Amino acid sequence: MRRTRPLLFVLLAVLVAVVGVVVLREPQGVAGTPVAGSSVAPATTTSATSPPVTTTAATTSVPATTTTAPTPAGAPLAGKIKPGEPRQGVATFYDSDGGGACSYDPGPDPLTAAMNESDYEGSAACGAYVLVQAGGKSITVRITNLCPAPCRPGQLDLSAAAFAMLAPPVKGEIPITWTLVSPETSKTIAIRYKTGSSQYWCGIQVLDHRNPVARLEVQAGGQWRQLKRAEYNYFLSENGAGCGGSIAVTDVHGERLVVNALPVRPDAVQATTLQFARAGE
Repeated sequence: MRRTRPLLFVLLAVLVAVVGVVVLREPQGVAGTPVAGSSVAPATTTSATSPPVTTTAATTSVPATTTTAPTPAGAPLAGKIKPGEPRQGVATFYDSDGGGACSYDPGPDPLTAAMNESDYEGSAACGAYVLVQAGGKSITVRITNLCPAPCRPGQLDLSAAAFAMLAPPVKGEIPITWTLVSPETSKTIAIRYKTGSSQYWCGIQVLDHRNPVARLEVQAGGQWRQLKRAEYNYFLSENGAGCGGSIAVTDVHGERLVVNALPVRPDAVQATTLQFARAGE
């Protein structure tokens, strides 16, 4: 028995030492419970690549339109034909019915012109109104066609009626100055889907716009997607994205108009109540 007591004392001492170590290593806070005096902000996520989306009021009327919306900054709008910059060139004339490379329907307006290939810029000039001056006279014509070579940069091939208002037709060619203008008009913008358009492929044309169209976007998947412009003046969605969705049209002055979703009706001219403002107003 005398030998047992020292052994018990030794075991008791070791047990006390172990408990002391466990107590000293106890954490200051319990998992899942914040330590007093600390705070954690909730995590947030943002998208740096998603562009702002212009919201529009839902409606079942056709066509449905909205008010203007700001255009995304960054990309240049005007091409070679810039607002407020006079151009020098020559004018010739041809028998024009208002149709041509811009894919507009022939019309009764005799004051039209074909733009030289350099300034046509893949149909960017289509629908532009330009003030043409020569010999103290002036007229305003609408660009509806392309004048290929040998037409030179700066040259306009006017309708026969337009040329006759500036000079006798026997002259054949005259020096001119021309400038992009933003005329008065009672018309409103219209939208036309190209022949063969469907939910899988579509071409979109803007008609009767006061100022040249610089950009067309369609809304697809909650985002705006810019379409490429063909030389025949239709904006193409070759994979069907946005066909039948809302359409945003921006002019060279930066004004952006949003048209609510229209049905995909090939060759049908669908009117809106929208029009670009006159430049400077």
